[in-house]
Amino acid sequence: MPATESSPLTVDWLDLSENAFWALPLADRAAAFTRLRTLDRPVFFPEPETPFSAKGSGFYALVRHADVVEASRNTEVFSSSKGATSIPDVPVEFNEYFGSMINMDDPRHARLRRIVSRAFTPRMIAKFEDDVRRAASAIVDDLLETGPCDFVRHVAARLPLKIICDMMGIPDDKFDMVLANSNTILSGADPELISEDLNEAVTQLLAAGQALAELMTGLAEQAQARAGAPAENVLSALVTANIDGEQLTSAELASFFILLVVAGNETTRNAISHALMLLTQYPQQRELLVGDFENRIEGAVEEIVRYACPVIYMRRTLTSDFTMNGQDYREGDKVVLFYNSANRDEAVFADPERFDVTRSPNPHVGFGAAGPHFCLGAHLARREITVMLRELLSRVPGIVAADEPDRLLSSFVNGIKHLPCEF
Repeated sequence: MPATESSPLTVDWLDLSENAFWALPLADRAAAFTRLRTLDRPVFFPEPETPFSAKGSGFYALVRHADVVEASRNTEVFSSSKGATSIPDVPVEFNEYFGSMINMDDPRHARLRRIVSRAFTPRMIAKFEDDVRRAASAIVDDLLETGPCDFVRHVAARLPLKIICDMMGIPDDKFDMVLANSNTILSGADPELISEDLNEAVTQLLAAGQALAELMTGLAEQAQARAGAPAENVLSALVTANIDGEQLTSAELASFFILLVVAGNETTRNAISHALMLLTQYPQQRELLVGDFENRIEGAVEEIVRYACPVIYMRRTLTSDFTMNGQDYREGDKVVLFYNSANRDEAVFADPERFDVTRSPNPHVGFGAAGPHFCLGAHLARREITVMLRELLSRVPGIVAADEPDRLLSSFVNGIKHLPCEF
């Protein structure tokens, strides 16, 4: 039916709020979003139910590249401050651990990003790149000794975890704790990782946030004590950063730490896992990449991120009435930016369902669209994927995915929990 002010366009053949939809095979989900993109107007969906807030009125699904890009740029109207990573509103107690700058607008967002960016200077990034090469080489050494295994556990999860923990000065004996808690925070509705009882799941999420925040607090105190001779890591840079008299508060430091370890671990891990799967499914593309690796790897990484789209969506809330691409929105409306759909938009990408390591141009939004919230760690993620694929394809040329992946049940992260490999 046509949309009106009182009756938004709806569909009765799918519900993006249902876990059943996100349990479908990727091809079925892609087909559903393809159909949504053919409609004249964004579809209005009900919100998922949660135990921590009253059910909201619903949200508009932004599935076209143009809508996602415009909403990302126009942050004055499309606000992140009421929550970017959850469609339902979250209670204030969540902000203690999850109130990072990803859930803020300017000027607060700009202030935090300005301070945090000091930890990602060219000198620091150069150090990360050396660390990435050493870590990837050691991981492949272990893989060759271990033999066929779960690629996620033995390869994909290890590299970003090692880099993020080293960046933050986290000792090796805390790696497993960091990984377990970041898995919980981005567990979606997956019963392998979080309780199916919603109230218990909330308790688990808060406990995971608390554990990481307490780890950060202890490390920050140590860094403060060494302020006169700071360590060469991101944590020391964050603790000692002072821009026009501004420093991170302890709460800001803890929430950014959680954002960094969760986003830095989970999303890059999934991109690397998807990379092996895609290069197995598309052997001709693999041959193209291997045949001229150094000239094609940059484009291949962008195509992996476009195709896999590890982060599925972000939410925005309208601060005022607004018309965008023919659709009227009202103040307080929620919109969800579906990056996975924007990355398959036929209006932007020729033959978007084709995986093509030579695709150019490739204006994907896998790291978010251009704007204040574009992924701060995009450069590091690209380097990790590049170095890991270089090590794997040169030293383990026969490696392939040996079976179908065990996928995470989540509407937020296009995750792979397990992926057997052989070589």
